[in-house]
Amino acid sequence: MRLVLEDGTEYVGESLGANVAVAGEVVFNTAMAGYPESLTDPSYAGQILVQTYPLIGNYGVPAEPRGPSLSPFQSPRIHVQGLVVQRGSIHHSHHRAGRSLAEWLRSEDVPLLTGVDTRALTQRLREHGTMQGWLFPATMTLKDAQRSAKSVEMREEVFRRVAPPAPVRYLGGELQVLVIDVGIKTGIIECLLERGASVLRVPWHIDFLELARDADAVLIGNGPGDPCDLEGLTAQVRQLLAMKDVPIFGVCLGHQILARAAGCTTYKLRYGHRGANQPVRDLLTGRCYVTSQNHGYAVDTGRLPPGCTPWFVNLNDRTNEGLQWDDRPVRSVQFHPEARPGPRDTEFLFDDFLRLAGELRAVRGS
Repeated sequence: MRLVLEDGTEYVGESLGANVAVAGEVVFNTAMAGYPESLTDPSYAGQILVQTYPLIGNYGVPAEPRGPSLSPFQSPRIHVQGLVVQRGSIHHSHHRAGRSLAEWLRSEDVPLLTGVDTRALTQRLREHGTMQGWLFPATMTLKDAQRSAKSVEMREEVFRRVAPPAPVRYLGGELQVLVIDVGIKTGIIECLLERGASVLRVPWHIDFLELARDADAVLIGNGPGDPCDLEGLTAQVRQLLAMKDVPIFGVCLGHQILARAAGCTTYKLRYGHRGANQPVRDLLTGRCYVTSQNHGYAVDTGRLPPGCTPWFVNLNDRTNEGLQWDDRPVRSVQFHPEARPGPRDTEFLFDDFLRLAGELRAVRGS
């Protein structure tokens, strides 16, 4: 199996997954654990994922739950185009394991390249920035791979691919939360349900403004791609912001969409933030948190609209990690407070969001 980057750099190793050719943006994740969650994160749709931790697959893949339960993964399927690791474990051991990583990848026709120096590959991506790549069997030529490799169109197809075909309702308590799905992680839905909310999950491309008026709160979730390619969604969110009494919480891509709806711009990061160890600071309290992140774009805070101020900042590169509005119940974060398997230091943000939604619901009912 071979991985070739657009600058011509080549990495050769063994194949443990499907014997197919794929193409996509090559990105890296620095987490030590959580590969089932990463592989099923819709934010990775269309990308070839490199794991920097040297041993991947040693605890296998969790079995699907029995009965009416959400998936243990972040979505029902694998979204990455391919996976690259230094050492893919042939054997696995965990009481929840249902099968091996290689078996899972083959069942979903996803290639796995093992036996390469992923630290050197990551350094290459850090020095030159994220690049396109082709992952393909060693028996193929690069030209053949470029001609036949499976890929995902990243300007429109990718967003349709990760959204549900129709609204989905999860019954809980009286508090009604409308979730705008652009490829949302299951963990976000779980965090809302665990706190007693009912959830109506709708695809991003439908007209959801009337649904928002009937909801107690709105959450805009994460997803793949460039927020600049979602102008239709941004226009609807701009109208949503005009409803000053509707609590809104944006997470990851949802943060970027909220910012663009308010008049900010976004830009592509050199190699993105992907891992479970990104430090951020709350600018209101001064407290620092370790967070899970997966994004390739950031919000430019150089020209924030009146009433909108930075909330969190990334301590590694000083990029924006959150916004808050002074004149309306709207907040957003770039990181993942619902992180599975963790860290879970910032799950209190869901408590704050739902508490505010409950208070405003009580005011409207009085």
